[in-house]
This record gives sequence, structure tokens and C-alpha cells, in this order.
Amino acid sequence: MTEFQTLLTQIQVFLANLLLPSRLYQIAIAIALFAVAQMINMFIAPRLHAWMRNLEDRPKWQLRWLVVLHRRLYLIIFVLLIWTVITFMREVLNTFPSRTFLLSIIGTIAVAWLAIAMIARLIRNRFMRRLATWGGWAYVTLYYLGFIEATSDLLDNVAIEFGDFRLSAFGILKALVVTGLLFFFARLISTQSKSQIEKNQDISPSMRVLMVKFLQIVLYGAAFFIGLKAVGFDLTGLAVLSGAIGVGLGFGLQKVVSNLVSGVIILLDKSIKPGDVISLGETFGWINSLGARYVSVVTRDGREYLIPNEDLITNQVVNWSHSNDFVRLDIFFGVAYGDDPHKVRALAIEAASAVGRILTTKPPVCHIVGFGDSSVDYILRFWITDPTAGLTNVRGAVYLALWDKFKENDISIPFPQREVRMLPDEMEKPPKPLD
Repeated sequence: MTEFQTLLTQIQVFLANLLLPSRLYQIAIAIALFAVAQMINMFIAPRLHAWMRNLEDRPKWQLRWLVVLHRRLYLIIFVLLIWTVITFMREVLNTFPSRTFLLSIIGTIAVAWLAIAMIARLIRNRFMRRLATWGGWAYVTLYYLGFIEATSDLLDNVAIEFGDFRLSAFGILKALVVTGLLFFFARLISTQSKSQIEKNQDISPSMRVLMVKFLQIVLYGAAFFIGLKAVGFDLTGLAVLSGAIGVGLGFGLQKVVSNLVSGVIILLDKSIKPGDVISLGETFGWINSLGARYVSVVTRDGREYLIPNEDLITNQVVNWSHSNDFVRLDIFFGVAYGDDPHKVRALAIEAASAVGRILTTKPPVCHIVGFGDSSVDYILRFWITDPTAGLTNVRGAVYLALWDKFKENDISIPFPQREVRMLPDEMEKPPKPLD
């Protein structure tokens, strides 16, 4: 309780000093300046917002920072006003430093609050951003008011002890701050490195993903352990924890570990990579991203399947663009027996070649594959290099081109026909008597 009494005494002395006449008028000036800042903000903010809405062709980062400045406009105006008044009182009126002491503290805290609010915008997570902002505001306020040492002693006195182990509220707070800063810088370095790696076209897509994942694991792991070590945590105790984790992996996390290992194997052997077109069972689509546990596959109808990495290792996967982008498609059709098969083959090849996505470097071919009950059956084969654009649509385009070409040249496409004949003699016979 000694630390609490010390902090309480400091607060009482600070409040008593505020009641001095030289401090009361400084408080009145600060309140008046804040009110003026609010009025100026009410006048400028709507006009600034209207100007921002009319901006076009500006980078997103500029628009984001304009929004941040718009939200903190009242604080910016207050900082400018209070330091203008302090400078005027000191330089023009030659006021004693004690007459502007409290104003200087308020102005310094306002500048620190503004800087913290701006820097915190770099944190994307909304909850973490608010936590960092309010925590930073509380720290700088206590620091400039002179309460930081007494508060630290009070928090350090609130602790849990088990033998030689001591866990205080101040230690927890310190660990959170240090680890948070390390994670922030780790994320910043990871983001910048990721953008540079993804721009390097000399590295294969799968290796880019592997390098980014490895870099993230190293950076975040280092941030975590350095943060624990910085606050005095004994890392030797993690040996017992790692053993427990190993037992848990052996019993309950087999699938998770299998997917993680399968993901590493996929990245190393380059069997699939982002942008490849694959078929797995009834799922056909292109690889959107490779994750540590699953692969994201987007189909033509817009559905996104999250396929576990283990399935891609243990099951048969058709990679339409593994070694190259060439994909051969086959379609079947039949024509009447009365049409010249040589002419039909030439017309089919001509029709397929006219479709835009069909390769001319690998020209289409057409062959007879059988004599059916009512038609001569053909197969038409052609090549494309853009399976991500769809397979059904290109087949449909070729069928439509065949229809138009056959119609122009009087080539008929037969279909099964059946005739039912009623024999009159059979109808006139009387039914047989029943026994």
C-alpha cells in the first residue's frame, strides 16, 4: 500500500498546485483554446470532407491519410493554437516561464497524443489500434504529469508469486508492449519483403510462397521469443511446454501436422503453384493461393474451395498447366451416312480453326471413330493455352461453329428415329379364349 499512498500523495499535490491563481488562468486559456479549435473544426471539416470526395486518381495511401487528418483535425488545430499562444506569451509579452508552465505541459501532451494517433494508423487491426492508442495516451499523460514512476511502482507491487517465480502487472504490461512493438516491426518487414519477393519474376511462384511463409515464421517467432527474453522470462521452461506440444501433436493434431508437411512438400516439389488449373474429383478451377493448411481453388462459377494440402498429396490431381499451358480438348459429333466423310473432316477443322481461342500452331484434327446406328461418328481435337478462361465455353463455341458450317454446306446431323406400325391383320383377330 506504500506505493499507492505515494501515488495518491503526488496526485493531491498536483491538484493543489492547479488551484493556484497562476495555474487557474492557464487552465482557462487551454479550455478556451480547445473551444475555439472545436468551432474552427466545425467550419473547416465539412469543406475539407467535400473537397476529399471530389478527389480522383489519387493513390489509396494518400486518401487514407487525408481521412486520418480529417478525423484528427480538431486536435491539429488545438496544437497549433496552444503553441502559438505559448510562443506569443514568451516572445512578445516576455511572460515568466512559470506563467506558461501548465500550458506547455498541455501542449506537449497534445502533440504526443497527435503523434500516437497518427502512428497507430499503421496498425490495421482495429482492436489492436485502439489498444495501442489508448495505452500510448495514458503513458505520455502519466509521464509528462510526473506520475509514471509512482504508477510503475504500484503496478510492480501487484504481483503473483510462486516460489522463485514472480509475475507482476507491470511485467505483464511491459511484455505486451515490447512484444507488440516487435510484432509490429516483424509484420512491417514481412510485408515489405513479401512485395519485393512477389515482384521477382526469376523465382517460381511456388518458391515465392515458400520464401514468404518461411520469412514470416522466422520473423514472428523471433519477435515472440525476443519479447519474452526482453522482459526477463526464463525460456528454459519452454522445454517442458515443447514436450507437451509434441505429445499433443502425436495424438490430436495428426491431420493438422499432415497438412502443414504436405503444404511444404507442395511448395518444394512445385507440383502446383498459384495460377495453375487443376481438377480434383469433381472440382475444377484455378489455384488462387497456397496456405499452410489448405489450397484455395476458385471455380468458374465463383465458388472458392479450401482443399486440405493432404488431399493434393494423396489423391490423383490433374494439373492442366503443370509443365506448360497447352491443353487439348476433344468433342464428339456424328453426321449422316450420305455425307462425304472427307468433306466433313475438312469442314470440321475449318470451323474449329475459326474460333478465336483455338491454337493455329497446333491445328485441329478430325478423325472417324466409328459407324453408329444412324450416323458416322467423328472426334474433333484442338488445343488451347488459356484453361483459366474456361473449358465448357470453348467447347460450346466449337459446337456452334460446327453447326453453322454444316448448315452452310448441307451437312445433316442425324438423330435416332423410330416408327410404330399397326398391322391390320393382327388387330382383326379375335382374342384367344381363356382356359
